[in-house]
Amino acid sequence: MSTTFDREAPASGKTDSGRRGSHAMRWWVLVVLGTAQLMVTLDATVVNIALPAAQHDLGFSDGSRQWVITGYALAFGSLLLLGGRLGDLFGRRTTFVTGLVGFAGASVVGGAAGSFEVLVGARVAQGLFAALLAPAALSLLSVTFTQPSERPKAFGIFSALAGAGAAVGLLLGGMLTEWTSWRWVMYVNVIFAGVALLGALLLLAKPAVTERPRIDIPGTITVSAALFAIVYGFAHVESTSWTNPVTLGSLAGGVVLLAVFVWLETRVAHPLLPLRLVLDRTRGGAFLAVFVLGMGMFSIFLFLTYYLEASIGYSPIEAGLAFLPMVVGIVASSTTAPSLLLPRVGPKIVITAGFLVSASGMALLTQLTLDSTYVAHIMPGMILLGLGIGAVMTTAFQGATSGVHHEDTGVASALINTSQQVGGSISTALLTTVASSATTDYLTSHKPSALTMAQAGVEGYTATLAWGAGIFVIGAVLSAFLIPNRALTPSEGEPVMAH
Repeated sequence: MSTTFDREAPASGKTDSGRRGSHAMRWWVLVVLGTAQLMVTLDATVVNIALPAAQHDLGFSDGSRQWVITGYALAFGSLLLLGGRLGDLFGRRTTFVTGLVGFAGASVVGGAAGSFEVLVGARVAQGLFAALLAPAALSLLSVTFTQPSERPKAFGIFSALAGAGAAVGLLLGGMLTEWTSWRWVMYVNVIFAGVALLGALLLLAKPAVTERPRIDIPGTITVSAALFAIVYGFAHVESTSWTNPVTLGSLAGGVVLLAVFVWLETRVAHPLLPLRLVLDRTRGGAFLAVFVLGMGMFSIFLFLTYYLEASIGYSPIEAGLAFLPMVVGIVASSTTAPSLLLPRVGPKIVITAGFLVSASGMALLTQLTLDSTYVAHIMPGMILLGLGIGAVMTTAFQGATSGVHHEDTGVASALINTSQQVGGSISTALLTTVASSATTDYLTSHKPSALTMAQAGVEGYTATLAWGAGIFVIGAVLSAFLIPNRALTPSEGEPVMAH
């Protein structure tokens, strides 16, 4: 029993000479980790803008197009927990560097692709290496900043980059596609990866790995298959229906495999995902908050982009620029909420209020019409969304790694990314159905005309935004009930080799 208690106990805020945490270069380490995180998050949206140009160049069908997106999501979502645990076992520095090199290499192959198959293969490889890179970056942050006075600021800056990355991706994708070639949305990753790799090799201390690595093979296979089936099932909905046998089989199989995984983790000596990580109310509530945030955010980026381009005629660059007030809101709240609000009101209040602010921004955007103007009707909702998302994200990231011992930070960080990825997959499938249904209902109840067609599109987009607002309200309610309002404990520092 004593061993269990020791591992459950919050990691001490103190640091010693053998642990990473207080070295003078830690703020430069944050720059390195933030650069890598920005690359991974913007890659989720930067390709969307370039897809039509890539499709025209390589000559693939509309039906095949989704695999450029889905290939990345399947590899990333299904391998994240394994990637996180490999960081814990073999050293976060090693997995971080491997992820950077691999991601850059896959990006070069994708940029040079002469066929659809090579492009999809490169996207799958990007997802695989991102599954190593994303958990390693967040867990390195967690074990580097262990001082309670510095940790909120560091997490705030990191969360700002994570939250802003998707919106920046839309703008960057538009600029690169319009001014150069769609291939540069892949090549640009080499610049990000090169900067981060140089910094990693110069700044990251080598971990002192004292134990022989053990991998939970049954758990790894089961959860990877479960996440693959779930992400694939929701992706399949978009091109078929909710009653399609493959969709139903994938989703049901995924749920059964998840249940088997949980059962396995209670019985193996070295579990891939120690259940103590999620059974803690602070961490469990934070993982759930990230899941809900992932669901709501995808509806913003996907359907609001459709509205801006298809309904009111913005170019890809103009659509990307339209998201900048939201980026400003995310950066502002991510960098101020941890230091100003969190110590005063606690994590429960910050996350709950953040969700409600986001919901109010989404609710404003449900009023959009074909005649809406940017400053009066779009920008206020964008700003509120940014402020709310930033507050939730930075607090949930801290909460999910609160009190985690260094040997578990990788898998805890991976679970954050998994929660966001699966939430996004669910909402993309769900809200695509909502948009299609709302559009069809409007068309069947109005006389056919060009105006009716345009308005039907708006009805579909605003219906998804209304659902997004509802999702954020649910997030607020769940956070209010689940997350205890106590101070967030730092993670434990990682043992590193002396210089």
